Amino acid sequence: MKVLLTGGAGYIGSHTAVEFINAGYDVVIADNFDNASPLVLDRIERITGTRPTLYELDVADAAAMDAMFDKESFDAVVHFAGLKAVGESCAIPLKYYRNNLDTTLTLMECMKRHGVTRIVFSSSATVYGIPERVPLVEGMPTSCTNPYGWTKYMNERILTDAATADSELSVVLLRYFNPIGAHESGLIGENPNGIPNNLMPYITQVAVGKLPRLGVFGNDYPTPDGTGVRDYIHVVDLARGHLKAIEYAAAHTGTEIFNLGTGIGYSVLDIVNTFSRVNDIDIPYDIKPRRAGDIAECYADPKKANEVLGWRAELGLDEMCRDSWNWQKNNPGGYTLD
Repeated sequence: MKVLLTGGAGYIGSHTAVEFINAGYDVVIADNFDNASPLVLDRIERITGTRPTLYELDVADAAAMDAMFDKESFDAVVHFAGLKAVGESCAIPLKYYRNNLDTTLTLMECMKRHGVTRIVFSSSATVYGIPERVPLVEGMPTSCTNPYGWTKYMNERILTDAATADSELSVVLLRYFNPIGAHESGLIGENPNGIPNNLMPYITQVAVGKLPRLGVFGNDYPTPDGTGVRDYIHVVDLARGHLKAIEYAAAHTGTEIFNLGTGIGYSVLDIVNTFSRVNDIDIPYDIKPRRAGDIAECYADPKKANEVLGWRAELGLDEMCRDSWNWQKNNPGGYTLD
């Protein structure tokens, strides 16, 4: 089976490419390297022994997409391509709406022209907004607190409506929780541009000496230690969820939604303390005021993915912290020092 990964050179996309190749799939990556490095392809090849076919293009470019679809015969698409920083989306919302919606619309139109009927979409737990209760289940009301989240919400709506209108279309919406970790080889991992927006890459950059101290935003939440609680999932477990989703899409039509999380909530200080213990590195931190829009708790009920997809997270917090550090210490400058 030949699978197109849009944005496949990114953090989650590259780990998914490895899992798909190892499972025997023919992988094609389309990426404009806006938030990724071409050197990722070398690393994927070193891990798997196979180099994915690459098309360097913007997924919102219909002509370029058609040219690629004309050359390849895709059985399915996994759609990762999109801008992904919550804070940045609040500062430049129009760019986020334009990019994240245009890529999906262009892709879906191209798929229709070429008779490709299976798509797995990289969505997010941000579509749950500020939940009334946890754990979060797929049938709960959806809302959002930032433009990034709204683009995921709107893309879910676009894909769902498309599947309603076309009985041959199969859409799987995967709502990610908080991916961290890296491939155990240390060859691929999270490589954010500039100062990280997410907790784990900030911790690893403090550990490697690129940043002086971690800022912990709020210690007065109604949680066991006062810091925010989230569902952290190893990126390799997350990547394997896409394999199960593709198998499901091949056997079903219509739209289905799955949470990909562990079902366990860890606080910010749980992550900091576990990272310090597992890697024997002290992480200095300062308590700072809460950030606007942050919530106390957010974690998944993964029962549906466990039962319907036959998927469950297998790697624990120790492995997440170990593999994150293994990636960062071996690549202190990310992919720039290959």
